[in-house]
Amino acid sequence: MRRGVAVLAGEYIEAHAVRAEPGGACDAVGEEGPSRGRSFRLLLPHRRHLGLTSRLYRIWVTVPDMGNDDVPSTDVDARLAARLAALRAERGWSLGELADRSGVSRSTLSRAEHAEISPTASTLNRLCAAYGRTMSQLLSEVEAEPAHVVRAADQAVWTDPASGFTRRSVSPPLAGLRGEVVEGTLAPGADLTYDRPPVPGLEQHLWVLEGELHVTVRDETHALAAGDCLRFRVWGGTRFRCPGGRPVRYALVVVAP
Repeated sequence: MRRGVAVLAGEYIEAHAVRAEPGGACDAVGEEGPSRGRSFRLLLPHRRHLGLTSRLYRIWVTVPDMGNDDVPSTDVDARLAARLAALRAERGWSLGELADRSGVSRSTLSRAEHAEISPTASTLNRLCAAYGRTMSQLLSEVEAEPAHVVRAADQAVWTDPASGFTRRSVSPPLAGLRGEVVEGTLAPGADLTYDRPPVPGLEQHLWVLEGELHVTVRDETHALAAGDCLRFRVWGGTRFRCPGGRPVRYALVVVAP
């Protein structure tokens, strides 16, 4: 069974009839077309994101006929897809409007919202900028209610295989607190570029724990070794590169303006 197909009420009108609770999940079987007879797992946004008034409702969706290998398999990927779809619905934006605001193509946006792909770090950064939140805030929104003690086993880990970047949310955003702590790991040769900050003026403190890291801020490149710390505010593009033959691991403290 395919899992993690996020849908929005009325966005796709075709093929499948489903009855489920807002904010929950349900199984569906294709009724028409190439998906006829296939099983799907649907994750539905909460009622407040859809403007629903009844506890149960009927929703029609079209699910592309794609193989299982193209679909992210983790629960985090599925919840992230549903959250991205809900954020766009909250603002009443079409895919075209979000594409114009974020610089991400309509097809990529649609596939990301339907959990057909796992967004790259660059794509998530563009979407965060459009929605006015940091990447940690977005990822924390797909996790369970945060606790004051964040056990190692409970820290969300997100990986972008395309760029060789792994991100652990050591201390995710919490209501009333402006700071967060992230552990980043870049594979040898990895080169990660953000063309703009998710929130202008973010204060960041980057401490290299292992390996070497080159960080470019405001067109100035800083070569950092283990133990070095770089402090800066983010107003424009940034670049993180692992020049060495082994991975670099660093801690990043982010403080909202």
